[in-house]
Amino acid sequence: MQVVIVGNGVTGVTAAITIRKLNPVALITLISSESTHFFSRTALMYLYMGHMQYRHIKPYEDWFWTEHKLNLMQASVASVDFSAKEVVLSSQVRVPYDKLLLATGSIPRALEIPGENLAGVQGFYSLPDLENLEKYSQQIKRAVIVGGGLIGIELAEMFYTRCIPVTFLVRENYYWGNVLPPEEGNLIQEHIREHGVDLRLNTTLQEIKGDSDGKVKAIVTGQGEEIPTDLVGVAVGVRPNVSFLKGSPLKLNRGILVNPYLETNLPDVYAAGDCAEIVPDKDKNTYIEQLWYTGRMQGETVAHSICNRRTAYSRGIWFNSAKFFDIEYQTYGKVPVKPDSETQTLVWQHPKRKKLLRINYHQPTGKVLGFNLLGIRYRHEVCENWIREEKPISYVLKHLREANFDPEFYRRYEKEIIQAFSRQLSAVIP
Repeated sequence: MQVVIVGNGVTGVTAAITIRKLNPVALITLISSESTHFFSRTALMYLYMGHMQYRHIKPYEDWFWTEHKLNLMQASVASVDFSAKEVVLSSQVRVPYDKLLLATGSIPRALEIPGENLAGVQGFYSLPDLENLEKYSQQIKRAVIVGGGLIGIELAEMFYTRCIPVTFLVRENYYWGNVLPPEEGNLIQEHIREHGVDLRLNTTLQEIKGDSDGKVKAIVTGQGEEIPTDLVGVAVGVRPNVSFLKGSPLKLNRGILVNPYLETNLPDVYAAGDCAEIVPDKDKNTYIEQLWYTGRMQGETVAHSICNRRTAYSRGIWFNSAKFFDIEYQTYGKVPVKPDSETQTLVWQHPKRKKLLRINYHQPTGKVLGFNLLGIRYRHEVCENWIREEKPISYVLKHLREANFDPEFYRRYEKEIIQAFSRQLSAVIP
């Protein structure tokens, strides 16, 4: 069996390694135009900040690929000839396959405004993006970041470490307002401003102006204000990297449409990771998952289906983590911006320190639904089990100390948290 995997990110590489475990003799080729070897995408910021070197972000030694008979090919894919079962490279070389996995990941969304193609306007997602950032951020006077998600805060921290003044444009009323409840968003935006970042809320980007050499010189906000800048970091989200598949018989929507087994509409063709748009068996909306750990899980799952061990993908309890400068963030389960009518939320925030805990629970039954944590660490397996086992909020509060994962000499706040939550519960339950 000849397996071709387009994309060597966490999904493609995880699939390749899993296929090799399941099938010791399969011919496996990974094709990517970005890099010769798999690297940790989430660690790119640490290269820029000087905390790591490139060799440090390669999870596997160079000998690993030969040792496991994984053929790495650095090339750009132009199209796929599905009838002939061949991947067509930009060089017009054709790579045959018996099974094909499309794990092409994401690319930054375009701004679709005047000036977005000027030199010094870029996203931050790939290795070439890092190289361009190094080039365009040398001896600059100011940078502007557009978009308030996780990539935006990464860029802000990166520029902060190089003492580059930053103006941060966020269109929402508070930071990451489409994901975080107001208390969390306000806490983080205060922390951002304490680091000297010029954070502008309710602000959009209307135009990017360039100089005679085609380089960025200023931006114009939706309010008409002109702000001089030498670099514009675009962090308005990503979209599935599927444009090279348009016009083909493969079914596309936002991404490549797949069933729960990560199978496409074409035989022997699969898609997983950021580029896959999953169509649930039940009458639910399609969805795309663009997280590192879900990409890894999808890579493992699709490998079994490729090896004729058809397996449905199941993410389990939702989880994510991030860092906002030096504030750690964890979320488990269901913590929407606006809870529904049957969801009650308990919130504790330290009066002076950047620490917050939110617990959502189902009011009619009391079962816990989700957690948000800022500046406090809780054990993943404990929170996940409480949600899965539908533990009541009374049980969770009684056993809250068991979840704490902060180091031994860190101050713990369970006493204050439980007291605050007990008062809130008393107000909800007469």
